[in-house]
Amino acid sequence: MNNRAMYIIPGVVILAALALSSVFVVDPREKVLVMQFGQVTQVREQPGIGFKIPFIQDVVRYDGRILGLPTEPLEVTPLDDRRLVVDAFARWRIVDLVKFRQATGPDGVRFAQNRLEQILNAATRQVLGSVNSDAVLSEDRTTLMNDIRDIAKKEADSLGIDVIDVRLTRTDLPDQNLQATYDRMKAERQREAAQEIAMGNQQAQSVRATADRTALETTSAARRDAEIVRGQADAERNAIYAKAYSQDPAFFAFTRSMTAYQNALSGSNTTMLLSPSSEFFDYLRNEAGQPAAPTAAPTPAPAAAPAGQ
Repeated sequence: MNNRAMYIIPGVVILAALALSSVFVVDPREKVLVMQFGQVTQVREQPGIGFKIPFIQDVVRYDGRILGLPTEPLEVTPLDDRRLVVDAFARWRIVDLVKFRQATGPDGVRFAQNRLEQILNAATRQVLGSVNSDAVLSEDRTTLMNDIRDIAKKEADSLGIDVIDVRLTRTDLPDQNLQATYDRMKAERQREAAQEIAMGNQQAQSVRATADRTALETTSAARRDAEIVRGQADAERNAIYAKAYSQDPAFFAFTRSMTAYQNALSGSNTTMLLSPSSEFFDYLRNEAGQPAAPTAAPTPAPAAAPAGQ
């Protein structure tokens, strides 16, 4: 009995080991190939438990998730011969395990990433070399990135992978071209600023000329209206004076003389050189306020008769 147990227990252990080695588990995040002498015998893409022949078949696991690939900086030359340094980021995944294994061999993902980077570099040069640098440096590069993705997707199909998306993460000028580009951009901005200033000065001169013309027209119209009003006032004043003069010429002459006295003697130090018989002081020579009657020239005395007559 003991001898049988000695043989049975090792046999059970061996059978258990063989059973365990024939079972494998597929994780939801991976895809599995079962290989036998270098040939694919099973493809497992769904999670769960699988079986294989122990010691004869091997399980090769691949990441079934979306993978990322950042490329190294690449120098490209657009149509306008302005060199640019760009790098990209691609997202990809394995879609055909058998084709992927045949194309990449034992290196698997590492080989696929190296090959995919070469495909992306060639597609980037092809797409960006067909447009001007302004299109590459602009904020909207969706069309360019989609074109690179489509080319890379087509080329990578032979690897059994699918390129989901490609993004240009950096588009810069080489260091040796930065200063020249900045100087050119500065000159362009200065030219645009000078043009805007010239246009502004031209518009300012036009507005200023229009304002000056309007001011001159307004001033001329105001002066014309003032002269008309002044002429009408002078005419009315002269009419009043004429009427007053016709009613009482003496009073008119008196008021005119008083006004003349006021204007002539209004200063603090007034000196006048006039003849005593000047008509200017006619109303100051008598208390009645009437102009003095002209003084009669003295009549010469009759000559005496000679004696003896």
